[in-house]
Formats: sequence, structure tokens, C-alpha cells
Amino acid sequence: MDRSRITKSADNKGRKYLVFQMAFFAGAIAINFILPRTATALNIPLYLDNVGTLLAAVLGGYLPGIFVGYLNNIINMRGNPGNAYYVVLSTMIAAMGTWLGSKGYFEKFRKAVLTIPVFAFIGGVLGSILTYLLYGYGIGEGISSSFATSLLSSERFNAFWAQMASDVTIDLVDKAITVILVYIILKAIPDRLKPGLWLTGWRQAPMTKEALLDAKKNVTRSFSLRSKIVTIITVIMFCVAVVTTIISYFLFQSFALKQYTFSCTSAARLASDLIDGDKIGEYASLGEAGPDYMRIESELEDIREGNPDIEFIYVYRFLEDGVQVLFDLDTPEVKGVDPGNMIELEKYLEPCREDLIAGREVEPLLDDTMYGPLLTVFAPVYNSAGESVCYAAADIKVEDIRLSTLNYMTKVFSLFMGFYIFILALLIWLVDYHLIFPIAAMTMSARKFAYDTEEGRDKSVERLQRLDIATGDEIENLYESLSKTIAETVGYLEDVEAKGEEIAHMQNGLIYVLADMVESRDKNTGDHVRKTAAYVRLILTKMREKGLYPDVLTDEYVEDVANSAPLHDVGKIMVSDVILNKPGRLTDEEFAIMKSHTTAGSRIIESAMKLVSDSGYLKEARNLATYHHERWDGKGYPKGKAGEEIPLSARIMAVADVFDALVSRRSYKEPFTFEKSMEIIKEGAGSQFDASIAEIFVESAEEVREITKAHESALGQGTQIFSEASAEEDPKEEK
Repeated sequence: MDRSRITKSADNKGRKYLVFQMAFFAGAIAINFILPRTATALNIPLYLDNVGTLLAAVLGGYLPGIFVGYLNNIINMRGNPGNAYYVVLSTMIAAMGTWLGSKGYFEKFRKAVLTIPVFAFIGGVLGSILTYLLYGYGIGEGISSSFATSLLSSERFNAFWAQMASDVTIDLVDKAITVILVYIILKAIPDRLKPGLWLTGWRQAPMTKEALLDAKKNVTRSFSLRSKIVTIITVIMFCVAVVTTIISYFLFQSFALKQYTFSCTSAARLASDLIDGDKIGEYASLGEAGPDYMRIESELEDIREGNPDIEFIYVYRFLEDGVQVLFDLDTPEVKGVDPGNMIELEKYLEPCREDLIAGREVEPLLDDTMYGPLLTVFAPVYNSAGESVCYAAADIKVEDIRLSTLNYMTKVFSLFMGFYIFILALLIWLVDYHLIFPIAAMTMSARKFAYDTEEGRDKSVERLQRLDIATGDEIENLYESLSKTIAETVGYLEDVEAKGEEIAHMQNGLIYVLADMVESRDKNTGDHVRKTAAYVRLILTKMREKGLYPDVLTDEYVEDVANSAPLHDVGKIMVSDVILNKPGRLTDEEFAIMKSHTTAGSRIIESAMKLVSDSGYLKEARNLATYHHERWDGKGYPKGKAGEEIPLSARIMAVADVFDALVSRRSYKEPFTFEKSMEIIKEGAGSQFDASIAEIFVESAEEVREITKAHESALGQGTQIFSEASAEEDPKEEK
């Protein structure tokens, strides 16, 4: 196999895949760029700036959708820098679009329609709130401004709710058209191309859709690794956000206060430069009738209009008995005090009273006044003698500072959240393909590993090797170590199985050697142990086919009983040769000795059981040796057990043992015919034998005949089924 050619083919395929995806996502960005500008050129009051974002999200996944949305806002900053603050909405729409797409909401039109309110809520409700926090209400400019103005003029809405209703209504229409356009484009794209648009980053053999679902649903004892990583990332970014926000808040508030103080100070000093300190008496007595008063007042108004942050500008003279007003400009909310009038000193100025009366410099003041919290700066006005005779003052509402700080923090939060969603999507994508999916693939492969058969082991090892994990880090090292370890373990297991089979063969051979030693002492039994073992295996097989005793007749049980069947007469080793080989019927005393071979066999096998740790098959050997002469009606020996009190293996052996005694030649009898022997077994059902076992044995007559013939052929003589024979049972075992 030419591996270099295969690698080159894979590289070419990968490049084509990358070019294909880049072309698609570039098209999505182009859609976001073209549609809004087309709507503006045609004077259509819609945004249409999320069609490409939603398309990329549904077809490409979280990361491409969020990236396209993020980039869309960055591109649109060139026309309006404020668009950058709405990046959080674009990324939220992309994330929601991917999730809804994965749930199949864009496969049917009626389901796609259900997504419209979701996107309208993000773009309309959350977008309107964000606009309020950024710019406040006032009805501003923009697509929704004319509709908002008409709602405000109806006097049923204040500015906030008029703008909110306008934004939501227009966004509902906008997102409806967006969803419809996305649905149409999705249907136009051939199904064969869609899988190639989903952004993947496999560092292994790609997993099937079902395997991915299993990987994501992988049950763990506590939190999954994926959840832990997402939680850690979220906590870290949250802590960074909190610390950054707090620092930014204090820095910006300090900066804003300095800026406002500077503006206030500049305005107060400009105002003081307009005032002639030698004419303050004229300003107080003549007021607007004075020759320069109206000109100065107009110039003071210009100073205020030149700095929109300034709320009040006034000129006061501080005296022992009060405060004399020289200039006090009107505002839309507050009418200024006429010149020359005396007013009381406000409480917040009490700490500075002596300095103000003496004409000394006063630091900027930030305190509550009768007009609310104000930042006030006093600039002294000097006469020609250099004496401070009054003060020009400028006020800025502290609320403006707070609103400015809130506006700034909203911008920080919006930019951070948009960036956070993008970074989170990127990190989850990297974690999935470099960590979660490789680990999940190894986990599922290990769980499905089949150790029970050689074929299953080979397939399992091949499945693990086909994962081909190549992350280039510790995960790849783990995969290689796991593959090597499992391959070696399988090799060791095959060696163990081979040795186990050898031991099993040796064990079975020893059992037959032992059985043959016992059998060779009894010249009457011929090939008895092998035939009875074959009959027992046949009965067990037929019982399993009929579904009898499914909880008992396991593979292990069948093997244990069949393999230990030759030991059923092992106790005869304790019986005298004279009794074993007596040609005639036994006396009562001799028969009692013969019957003792059951209990003797039990003792012999129990002694063997003490010498081995795994005595599973010996337990059944003990049952066979002890109870194979028990009868279903309770008239057997040695315990007189009846029915299902007799172990199942012994009930099976009872049928096999008696049948072989019937069809075999003994020194004291000729063999029964096969048909006569079967008839005797049938007659004994329900009295001597378990009826279900006897029935199965009789039904399997052809297989039984084959076993009998096979052993007759193997012996070459000995077992001959005569057409005429005595109907007596074995006188040595059934007196």
C-alpha cells in the first residue's frame, strides 16, 4: 500500500474542505455586509444585519456563527463606532441560532417561525435596553426613531416605552424576514453539501452523529470534564470581569470627576474674566439697565452653551448678611434670581462662608444642594486694586457624572460579554476536539471491548486502533499507551486461554484415566463411563433447546456436568473386586456394600474439593456420584430423596446410567434391545425417573442410537443389542 499517496490524497481533501468552508463563511459575512446597506439605500426601515450570522450558526456551529456575528459588528464600526457595543447581541443570536438549529427548528417552516420571537426578544427588547443604557431616552436618530416619535406624540407612552415599543415592533418584522431568508437559503443548499459546512477540528477518526450524542451524554459520577472546564473558564472570566469592572469603575469615575471639574473650572474662569470687578455695584443696582449687563449675560450664556455639561452659571457677592446676586442665568427648569437681590447662604456652603466673604480661593465643592447633587467651582473676580470682590460660579449635576459612568460601564460590559461568548465558544470547540472527544472515543471503545471470544477481541482491538488519535499532546500519549496495553493484554489473555484449554483437556483426560481405572476393575461395565457422559451431554443440550431450567443450564453448568459425568461411579474403587465381578445376583449384604459406592464417591470427591480453590465442576461430580441412584418416587438410595430434592445433574445421570446398563452386555445378563430399553425408560418416567428428562431422552432416540453405535464401533465388540434378551435390570445396582 502506497501510504505517501494516501497521505497526499488526504491532505488535498483537507485543503478542499478548508477552502470550501472559508468560501461559505466569507459569503455569510458578505450577506451581513450587503443586506443592511441595500435596505438603507432602498429606504426600507429594517436592519437585516443577522442573516449571514444566523446562516453560519445553523450550518457551521457555534464558533463560525459567533465569529461571523462578531466580525460583522467590527466591520460596521467603520460607519458607526457605536455598533461595536451591540456585538453581544450578535453573538447571542448566533449562539441561540446554533442551539435551535441543532434541535431541528430550521428543518420545517412552521418550526422555523417559532424562532422569530426568540430572536426578536434578543434584538428588540435586550437591544432597546442596551440602547437606553448607552444613550438614554430622548428619542434619537435611527430606523425606529420616526415610529417612536409618533408613539410619543400620542401621549400614551413616555420616551422609554415609546422607544421600546418601536424597537420591538421593527425588530419583530426584521427577524421574521431574517428567519424566512435563512430558511429559503437552507432549502436551496443541497443536502450533500451541508455536512461539509459544519466546522470540525478532528484530531482523530471522525465520530458518527450517534457516537457524538453518546459522548455528550456520557454519564459521570459528578460533573463531566466538559462541564468542569466550562465552569472554570466562566469563573475565571467572571473574576476577571468583576475585577476589571471595579477598577474601571473607580478609574473612570475619578477621570470623569476630573474632567467635569476641569470643565466646570474652565467655565467659571471664563465667566470671571467677563466680569469687571470695579462695576459690581453697577451690576447690582442697575441690573439689565446697565450699559454692559446684557452683553455680559449673553456671553455667559455662550459659555454655558459651549459646554453642555454645565447646568448653572451665576455671579454672586458674599456678604456678612447674605449673598447678593449679580448674574443668574435662567434654565428650562429654574428661573434665575434678579440682579441685586439678596438670598440666603446655602447650607452646603457654610463650611466655606468665611473664605467666600474674605474672597479667598475655594476648592471645588461636591455636595447636595437645593437643586440636587452638584459639582460647583467658584472663580474669584478681582477689581483694579487686586481685591477679590465676588465670585463667578459654574455647576454641573452630579447625576450627569453617574450617567456617564453607567454609560461607560455598559460599554465595557457589552464589549466584554461579546468577547466572552466568542472566547467561550472557541475554547469549548478546542476542548471538544482536543480533549473531550478523544477521551470519549477511548472510553466508549474500552466499554465495548469484548473479551469473551477471540473474534470479539480482534474486532475490539481493531476498533481501538482505528480511532487514530493524533492530538500531539498527553492525550495522544495516553491513547498510544492504552492501545499498547490492551493489545498486550489481549495477547496475554489468549496465552492464558490456550493454557486454560490445555489444563481443561488435561483435567478431562485425568478424569477419564481415573474413571477407566475404576471401570477396569469392573469387567461388566465395558465403555460405560464414556457412553453415559455422551448421553448426559445430549440430554443437557436438548433441555436447553426446550428452554427448561434457563437459570440453571448455563454454558458453565453444562460443561461442569458433562465433564464430571465419568466420575459418577468413582466410589466403586472402594468396593471389593469379588462383589464387582460376581456373575450372579448379589446377596443383601453384598448389595449393601455395592450401594456404598455412592457415599464413598461423595467422600472421595469432597477430599479432592479441599485441594483446589475453584471446585465448581467437582460440586456437580459429587452430586452425580452421591445421588445418581436416587429415584423420583423416593425409593432410591443412599438418602431416599424424591422429586426435585434430587440434584438436576443426578436426575439426568439416572436416566443415562440405567439406559446404558439395559443395552449393555453384563456377565450376569444379555443386553436388551434398543427399543425395549427405551420402553423401560419410558415406563419409569414419573416413578424411577424425572418425567421431563425421560421424555426428552426417548424423543432423542435417534441421537441416542448414534451414540450407542459409535461406541460399539469403537470397541469392535462388547456392546451388542440382541433381539431377544432377559428383561431383568442390573442385579448389582437395582436389587
